[in-house]
Amino acid sequence: MARARILCFGDSNTWGYAPVPAPPSVRHAEQDRWPQVMGAALGDVTVIEEGLNGRTTDADDPLIPQLAGAGVNGAAYLPAAMASHQPLDLVIIMLGTNDLKPHLNRLPPRIAMGAKRLLDIVRTLDGGVGTAYPNPKALLICPPPPGTLSPYFADHYAGGAQKGRALPPLYAAVAERAGAAFLDAGTVITTDGDDGVHFSAAMQRRLGLAVADKVRALPG
Repeated sequence: MARARILCFGDSNTWGYAPVPAPPSVRHAEQDRWPQVMGAALGDVTVIEEGLNGRTTDADDPLIPQLAGAGVNGAAYLPAAMASHQPLDLVIIMLGTNDLKPHLNRLPPRIAMGAKRLLDIVRTLDGGVGTAYPNPKALLICPPPPGTLSPYFADHYAGGAQKGRALPPLYAAVAERAGAAFLDAGTVITTDGDDGVHFSAAMQRRLGLAVADKVRALPG
């Protein structure tokens, strides 16, 4: 039997950004990043890490001009990411933290609609480019709200904690409508890094184990 292939699609907390009061930073060690922790717990799976610092659900960010093409817009990049890694059995999406930035002017319902758009892409890709692979299952993870923000990140995420706390029921609703599984990461971890936006290695590991439990419980 072929190894199950799992694409983990997210932002800096999927990439493994180690929290510091202000950038630049480095990446958590591979064994401490939640996708790899999940993979080790599940065993016979292939984990594909597709995290990008600054990625949103489906917003272009004019303050990150150094990325050309799809840039940080998750919906613009997800079809190519899926097509390039076919076949896939499961796509795990954890995005929405960067949508909280005040210059993007997004309220929680609009952020949730961005998450829904990503789920719609997963269930309608229909093989990608020149293949007939079936559409994978989807798991939507709602990120925990920001924690105590460092001075540098306080401006970047002003008002983000309040908006972030409103996301879980909205994400749960769009996941249900899309036939996707759902996990509220805020029920198992907190955003505990020194910057108030990123996860410590301990929280990365805790999340990875929780996601592994969720994946094991998926039907079929």
